[in-house]
This record gives sequence, structure tokens and C-alpha cells, in this order.
Amino acid sequence: MKKILIKNAKIVNEGKVTEGEVYIEDDLIVEVADIISVKSQDVQVFDAEGQYLLPGVIDDQVHFREPGLTHKEDIEHGSKAAIAGGITSFIEMPNTVPQTTTIEKLEEKFDMAKAHAYANYSFMFGGTNDNLAEIEKVNPKNTAALKLFLGSSTGNMLVDDAKVLEQIFKKSPVLIAVHCEDETTVQNNLKKYKEEFGDDIPIKYHPVIRSEEACYLSSSKAVALAKKTGARLHVFHISTAKELSLFNSKKALKDKKITAEVCIHHLWFNDSQYAEKGTFIKWNPAVKTKKDQEALFQALLDDKLDVIATDHAPHTKEEKSNVYTKAPSGGPLVQHALPAMLEFYHRGKISLEKIVEKMCHNPAILFQIEKRGFIREGYKADLVLVDLNAPWTVQKDNILYKCGWSPFEKTTFKSRITHTFVNGKLVYKNFKVLGVKNAERLMFDR
Repeated sequence: MKKILIKNAKIVNEGKVTEGEVYIEDDLIVEVADIISVKSQDVQVFDAEGQYLLPGVIDDQVHFREPGLTHKEDIEHGSKAAIAGGITSFIEMPNTVPQTTTIEKLEEKFDMAKAHAYANYSFMFGGTNDNLAEIEKVNPKNTAALKLFLGSSTGNMLVDDAKVLEQIFKKSPVLIAVHCEDETTVQNNLKKYKEEFGDDIPIKYHPVIRSEEACYLSSSKAVALAKKTGARLHVFHISTAKELSLFNSKKALKDKKITAEVCIHHLWFNDSQYAEKGTFIKWNPAVKTKKDQEALFQALLDDKLDVIATDHAPHTKEEKSNVYTKAPSGGPLVQHALPAMLEFYHRGKISLEKIVEKMCHNPAILFQIEKRGFIREGYKADLVLVDLNAPWTVQKDNILYKCGWSPFEKTTFKSRITHTFVNGKLVYKNFKVLGVKNAERLMFDR
């Protein structure tokens, strides 16, 4: 039996910061108390020396590109970068090659993760215009959710048949997570700017092409359909102030039928940075105005937005360096998401307790994940130690993404992740992934 004692920690959990200690046996937290005495000689002791102990972050939206797009990223590299960033569990998206739109392909991905993942894993099943029969077979106990592209998508995953969509909303056995941008609006806008500039459209027009209107039109329809059918809806990566009117903070998260998230890049960047960063901050939905950015942050604090995710979606540097129409949208984020949020803490914009709520507790509540997301006795020992006063700069030699770049390059973060534990084992320490695979498939209380 593996026994670990973490001593002298500042524990950030369930709305409080308390000084205390955590005792782990095998994969479980057995005791959380002010002081815990060493029970036997075979206990490995970690002295936190007053550092902050957080539950492992749960990232509900990543693209690890496996199978089929592994020149950009793969489960091994993506999950190593995740644990370096304090993310101990991830939920991966279905727009791989082939797409995860049959139960057979879903199980193949679970097999890949079992072999290669360094963080706990689950996958979303992908919906299309013609796979309702497969959707109905999804097991809610062991699969995170259903992903729908309502608007632009990769490949043929755009669900644009209104009758089919309503049936999916009525019959899905799991939560429905949606990417909302209205395709017709986007294409009309794109046509206008292509006529003016050809393929080399100035990047500053990206949020005009993938506009506020495109986002709101699609997300408002999704919310209306969820209300009509009673579906459990989660709207991914909200990027505009206008969309916030669709969500409320009146109910506790566990009682909400319609939830929403914000991603790191929409909190960190705005359209004033396109001139410097170019296509390297090209995402769908687009990074928009400072007004949008500020409204999103406030909605996060006010609980209209329930979780923080990354939408980690790497492409190679060569791919991103193309002209506007050929440069794909998306960027790598898992290694730097928690340090970025801790930077906001240092700026006085958010508390540590709120960061933990939005990155650890709430994803667990929202997806009904079994025994994770909290520092509680009987829960899985997914834990992260953070030194809030250990500055480091993001540069090529410390980036773990397979694509080898980050939109945060040259950024200095004040905080660093010093230790990451997955299911009770130390898997990362001080800029070093230890080569210990101890990940598990996420299970769900449904």
C-alpha cells in the first residue's frame, strides 16, 4: 500500500483556505485535518512548507488530436503538458480523424488513453445529422457528454437539420455540450472580406467575420431548444457580452439545466492584441473586444459562467503561419491555464477560492464526475501544490506541447505548479514530468 502525507499546506477547498494536512493511501484521500501524525514508517512525507494545495484541475474541453492529427498533438504529449499545468483530468473532443461518432470509435479512443494518458480521461461522443441511433447507445456512467457543432465544424460534424437536432435534444442520454456560431452568418461575412482582400484577410477582421451576431444567433437558438425539450445543455466557450443574457446565476449549479463556460483565451486576450500576435491568437469563437473580455470576467465572478476551460487545440507553427483563410483556429493552453488564472489572482481580480471553484469543483458537479474535484476524505487523490511566489517565463525550452509553441511565450507568471499527484501518485515535480502513468477513466454519478 502506497501512503503519502502532505504536511504544512494551505488547503484551498470549498470556499476556504485553511492550514492543514492530507493523508493518502493508494489512490484515495483518507484524512484531511489540521495536523496528522505519521502512522507508520512507510509513509512518504511531503512538506508543503506553506505552499497552496489545490484539487487537481478538471478541463472539460481539450483537443488532443488523436487519432489522425497527431502531427499537431497526441494524448501522451497533451496529457503531460496538462499535468505540468496542474490539470489532472481532461475531457477530449470528438473531431478527430476518424471522428468519434460511433460507439466502436469511442471505445478505441478509451483504449488509446488507457495506453498513453498521464492524466485522468474521458471523451465526448460526437453528434451528426445521421447518428441518433448511436447517440442513444452512449453509456452515461462512463462517457462525459455529447458534443454538437451548431455552426462551423471540422469535417462533417455540423448538425444543421432542425428536426434531427430536436430529436437529439429530446433523446440524448447525456449532457449536450455545444459549440455555437451561426454558419450562414460566418460564411456571408467571410465572402465579403474575401472579395475585398482575397485569402490574406487582415487578422483584425477575424472577430468581425466570426461576429457577436453569429455567436448570439446560434447560442440563443440552442438555449431556446433546450428550454423547449428539457435537455441538459452546456454551452462551450462563451466569447461575447451579449450572450451572457442567456444564462443566470439564480440556481445552484447542481440544479441548473443550462450552463456555460468561459475559456482562458477569452479572459486573457482581446482584439487589441491581434496586431502583435496575429493568427497565433486565432480561435473559434474569436477573441473579441475589451468590453467583451471584461464582461466575461464579471460573469464568471457572478456565477453566470460556471466553469473555466482551455479548449486546448494545437496546430503546428507552420499551419498557424499561413494567410488568414488557410491558418487554422485554435492554440495550445493546458500547461498555462492555471498559471494564467493565478496571475489574475495576483492582480486582485479573482480569489484562489473562486479559481478552485470554477476549475476544480464546478466541472465535477456539472458533469457529475465520481469522487473528484474536491479535497475530501474518500475522494481520489488528484492534488496540485502551487508556489505563488516563484516567477518563471514561458519559453521554447519549457513548453511541453508537441506543437512546440504557446500564445503565452515570453509571459512571466508569478506562480508555478511544483507538484502534481494523480490518483495518489506523484507524476510531476518542478518542471519535470516523472514518467509515472497512473491515470484512470473518469466515471460519472448518473
